[in-house]
Amino acid sequence: MTHAAPIEANITIDQLIVDPYAVYKRLRAEAPVARVPVVNRTLLTKATDTKYVKDNPVLFSSDDPHTPMERAFRAHTLMRKDGEEHMRERMAMAPAFGAKVIRDVWAPLYQGFAEDYVGRLPRGETVDLFSDLAGPFAARCLAHLLGLPDASDADMQRWSQMLIDGSGNFAWNPDLFAETDEANDEMDAAITAMLDRHRAEQGPSALAVMINSDDPIPMSQIISNIKIAIGGGINEPRDAASTLVFGLLTNLDQRDAVLSGDISWTEAFEEAVRWVAPIQASSRLVTEDTEIRGVAIPKGDVVMTIQASANHDEDVYENGHLFNVFRDKAPHQAFGNGPHFCQGTHVARRMVSQILMPVLFDRFAQMSLPDPGLVTFRGFGFRGPTTLPVTLV
Repeated sequence: MTHAAPIEANITIDQLIVDPYAVYKRLRAEAPVARVPVVNRTLLTKATDTKYVKDNPVLFSSDDPHTPMERAFRAHTLMRKDGEEHMRERMAMAPAFGAKVIRDVWAPLYQGFAEDYVGRLPRGETVDLFSDLAGPFAARCLAHLLGLPDASDADMQRWSQMLIDGSGNFAWNPDLFAETDEANDEMDAAITAMLDRHRAEQGPSALAVMINSDDPIPMSQIISNIKIAIGGGINEPRDAASTLVFGLLTNLDQRDAVLSGDISWTEAFEEAVRWVAPIQASSRLVTEDTEIRGVAIPKGDVVMTIQASANHDEDVYENGHLFNVFRDKAPHQAFGNGPHFCQGTHVARRMVSQILMPVLFDRFAQMSLPDPGLVTFRGFGFRGPTTLPVTLV
């Protein structure tokens, strides 16, 4: 017999932003399918359930009508679409993310960026790697991949944060939407300014391949595709890189194992994104009455898959709350799964694990955290360190 989802009325937004893992640990044990009024969603915290939902887009649609994303982006984006419509827009950008293009175009370019940005860091001083390296590097790489090389690092980061904040504006704060409107106007202008150049050059960037396609998607969707990539394409590599550095510098035996080659940078990267998933949660609209773990999920409900919790699930990981590059391999859900598996995964993995981290640690192998307590992780939908003070040695 099914029953209604238990209501977790005491969970607050502040808890989900500041220390969500304590909440998720309790929910996994006591109420893995629970209604959380503060976000007006049914949270799913077990790995089996989050994967089941993501792998079943017919029953669990991406087209959540209650999300502020459409208002924030001023568009019905591919993130809120399913089936053929989603696939057509996703594939419009796909050539820019292909393995050969990553290897032959983006990797050499990103290598130069990494050497440049790391080379600017002052040896012997304490700097914030979050703001002085991880953020600007991710922004510069993304600007070129998307076809917006003239956009500054600061603009790319500001646009990204505005879109992220707007997408999480569940309080529908009009002041925040006014800020996203301003960012949208700036992005629209920056994208439009590049169209003639890309038509002439026929390059490999996402904007170029979309506008030069033999069967292009509508311009409105080309623009929204670029905005989706701006919204999610900076924080993922930025936060993964910052988390990985923090994990290694607070576990020096693990740092030494990576630097000696006993553990690969790719293995260390995967552990970092498992430990603190850059994208923590995703919403899905329930299209038919169903049930999960004996809990009735009615048509029209919105479930939220908590990838962050799935990646700590005791059924999959021993001591999942700990960063441990030595742990046995197990699949994680940091980049999602199913049709909406993150398109930029392979780019992010390459730019962080095979380019930025080797360059950074080759130059500053003995860097240290002067005070690990100063490093604060925050975020509900997206999460990572907000500062990373490191002394460069």
